[in-house]
Amino acid sequence: MIGDVQGCDEALGRLLDVIDFSPSRDTVYLLGDLVNRGPQSLAVLRRLMALEASAVCLLGNHDLHLLATAQGVRKPHRSDTLGDILQAPDRAALLDWVRTRPMAVFEHGWLMVHAGVLPQWDVAQTLALAGELQAALRGPDWVDFLHGMYGNQPDFWSDSLRGTERLRVVVNALTRLRFCSAQGVMEFDTKDGADDAPPGFLPWFDVPGRRTDGVPVAFGHWSTLGQVHRDGVLPLDTGCVWGGCLTAARMGASPGTVERLSVPCAQARKPGKG
Repeated sequence: MIGDVQGCDEALGRLLDVIDFSPSRDTVYLLGDLVNRGPQSLAVLRRLMALEASAVCLLGNHDLHLLATAQGVRKPHRSDTLGDILQAPDRAALLDWVRTRPMAVFEHGWLMVHAGVLPQWDVAQTLALAGELQAALRGPDWVDFLHGMYGNQPDFWSDSLRGTERLRVVVNALTRLRFCSAQGVMEFDTKDGADDAPPGFLPWFDVPGRRTDGVPVAFGHWSTLGQVHRDGVLPLDTGCVWGGCLTAARMGASPGTVERLSVPCAQARKPGKG
């Protein structure tokens, strides 16, 4: 499993060398934010596409931003580095590949998401809701879905949610979540570490009674999180694009065990962005 690459293809190549990755033998799981902010987003996509089934690539908020920007749903941000993809001659094929990637997977005993899982969801419901989101992105009305995707409300899950509001809660949890209340109300403003939770909120993985407790969960997205010493919780965004490292975790024979390997990244952008 590999954390947020964010367009750092050179570091990704070195990390694959360090872990001795062989597409004929191994499977690598990338936990979203494949592109943006780093200098080589197009190269990252082409590398991963060439690996075919040997690379299982989740979507993160930056990958969804690429789709929204390409369709004119969102204006480019001044920090975006997506121009090489948007100007590529095979742009349409690249975007189609992105929008058909999964939103969550459960493999080798690990639940993998980009950002987080709401406390009311167990593994089965997480995968089912991710499947609803994937169907919307892969369907004929996917651009309409992008128009309704953005917004912070509703900020909590209810089984009664339908349509755009239902999918918005799912996409926000899977690609943006850091802090929520004990009742599962999401908070999106704070991007600091786990010890800096705003009043009434806590890291999503610390919510008492979380229904995925006991299932190992790997995630990215939270580059400012730092070290987390909790069983079954594996954050893998180690801030490559912000001058940190790109990190992989090789799954062990026992459920929940990993061997971590990292390579330094040459980026030096301002830290703390998600």
